[in-house]
Amino acid sequence: MENVTKQTLYQARVERHGEVAVQKMQSACVGIAGLGGLGSHIALSLARMGVGKLVLADFDRVDVTNLHRQQYFTEQVGLLKAEALADTLRKIDPWIQLELHPVRLTPENISTIFGSCSIICEAFDKAEEKAMLLETVLTKLPHTVVVSGSGMAGTVSVNEIQTRKAMKRLYLCGDGETDVAEYGSLFASRVAVCAGHQAHMVLRLLLGEAE
Repeated sequence: MENVTKQTLYQARVERHGEVAVQKMQSACVGIAGLGGLGSHIALSLARMGVGKLVLADFDRVDVTNLHRQQYFTEQVGLLKAEALADTLRKIDPWIQLELHPVRLTPENISTIFGSCSIICEAFDKAEEKAMLLETVLTKLPHTVVVSGSGMAGTVSVNEIQTRKAMKRLYLCGDGETDVAEYGSLFASRVAVCAGHQAHMVLRLLLGEAE
């Protein structure tokens, strides 16, 4: 087995993406609010792309019902999602900085938890939690951009999922319509596409691009 060092991993990324891009990613701090279907997929993508620090927040534990669409494994059932996901991310990049918050996010603690993040990915399931996070961040963290997921349920074509700039500091990823109540279950394939949109928007923002 080849011995992968911090330097060899860095150089492999540089050969693929160029040193300027890699350094921008490595110096970034990105928050993820919710570590379910969206959040766990987003985290893996950002870790693979070389984001230097991730702030992960979710009070929940891995349940067997999560395995159909979330990036967890049977042996992780019962573990805190933040800790289980951190273990997986360190297998991708042992040198990634991870700040874990296994707590329920509220208007009172969001600013403290994500205060160091330039970008936050909103990855909640419930509409009221999404609205709470957006309102709190846009009000209390004036220099932070939010990338939110909205509309990814059912078996509608994944081509309906898009990324759009809704406000100066808010990007929405999804089809904007399909929710579980009307369209039924969430499937791993469609959720992963939406998460990919969110992770890619983070990449573009870190590289100085905009939608």
